[in-house]
Amino acid sequence: MMIYNKTYLLVPRVVRRVFTLALLTLLPMGMNAQTVDDDEDEPDEEDEITVVDQSGNEEVIEFPEAMTYDLDSLLNLYMAKTYLDEPQDCNMKDVNPEYSREEYVERLYRMPCVMEMSYNDVVQKFIDRYSGRLRRSISYMLGASNFYIPIFEQALEMYQLPLELKYLPIIESALNPKAVSRVGAAGLWQFMPATGKQYGLKLNSLVDERRDPVLSSLAAARYLRDLYKIFGDWNLVIAAYNCGPENINKAIRRANASTAKTAKAADGETTAPVTDYWHIYPYLPRETRGYVPAFIAANYIMTYYSLHNICPMPTRLPAKSDTVMVSRNVHLEQVAEVVGLNIDLLRSLNPMYRRDVIPGASEPSPLRLPLTEVGRFLDLEDSVYNYKVNELLNRRAEVEVNDDVPTYYHKSKRYVKRKSSRYSRRSKYSRSRSKVSRSRSKVVRKKSSTRRRSAKRRSSRRRR
Repeated sequence: MMIYNKTYLLVPRVVRRVFTLALLTLLPMGMNAQTVDDDEDEPDEEDEITVVDQSGNEEVIEFPEAMTYDLDSLLNLYMAKTYLDEPQDCNMKDVNPEYSREEYVERLYRMPCVMEMSYNDVVQKFIDRYSGRLRRSISYMLGASNFYIPIFEQALEMYQLPLELKYLPIIESALNPKAVSRVGAAGLWQFMPATGKQYGLKLNSLVDERRDPVLSSLAAARYLRDLYKIFGDWNLVIAAYNCGPENINKAIRRANASTAKTAKAADGETTAPVTDYWHIYPYLPRETRGYVPAFIAANYIMTYYSLHNICPMPTRLPAKSDTVMVSRNVHLEQVAEVVGLNIDLLRSLNPMYRRDVIPGASEPSPLRLPLTEVGRFLDLEDSVYNYKVNELLNRRAEVEVNDDVPTYYHKSKRYVKRKSSRYSRRSKYSRSRSKVSRSRSKVVRKKSSTRRRSAKRRSSRRRR
């Protein structure tokens, strides 16, 4: 984890990037769920806030990535275009009223929740962001919450978790099921691939269950439950959801070590370890320092939006849907054309299929349809599978090799050169071997002739 201070921020950006790349080559990296590392490119000034502490020191805090999304991209989603309208009948003035510090403290304290919703200057900065610059995005999310909040509440209730956690996807994805972060987290709950697979979410070239609202909500509830078993504090759970439990444990150790060192220097006694989010706050990654304040601000603005003159977008809830299981590969365009449905509607109901292909041949896979169209699909199921199957599903199960035409090999210059050099090496070797063999044969012949001459001399002496 990189700790940013004022000296580091005064260094030119190019030098900072070189320093960051050097660290990346020296330090081992691990990706956690929803982790956004501090060594990313520096954000724009619009994506960060500056807070001044009691000592007059300035601190720069990043906004969560979802707070920087463009509203136009959210309004281009099928659900927004089809079931959300601009609040034309809103009689409120588009003005954000000013309230005193005591009023914010009282409202947060009065909220019916289990989790601690404390107030400070950092939380106030995020409330001002939501109620000011992001007020139209809040209007969108208030309308879109009619689709997603019941799903979140059902998953949280199943695992007996605080229902305040239903607003976590607001700061994770701005309620966009197809959102993908700059580090690869995806879906409403922004699961990283490794964490998604750990909690049973399928991920391959065709299927990404992190984008499925129901499956990802159940996985997120289990993950939050497991984090609470580790830390026992919901603010630490929220922080760990963002940067991973390893970084939280590291921040706890550093904070307690610093506190113990200060206390020992003051009175010679050690203090008991403290596990509190605001205690370890200075030792957290840069974005995580703003994550819990953003979560508190999201709960505040979704509860007291009317006090800030924010009107929800009027909604027309979609028709009820149901699921059928398909056991063959099918393209969403096949279903849309034969059954007579809007392809964008099918994509919105089935956001997990990345390339509009349902891989039913691998294993039975769900296809979510409007409830009124389920019977029609079952009646036309064979026609759906056969419609443009060679165009939309052109994967060949078996291919033939053309053996009628002789195969030609292209010999490159490098191949010829390598082959000639190999032959030249072999010829040199054979020539050297032949020379050695000839020399050896000469030596043998010479020795044999010498033996014959000596034998003749001995025989001639005997005759004498």
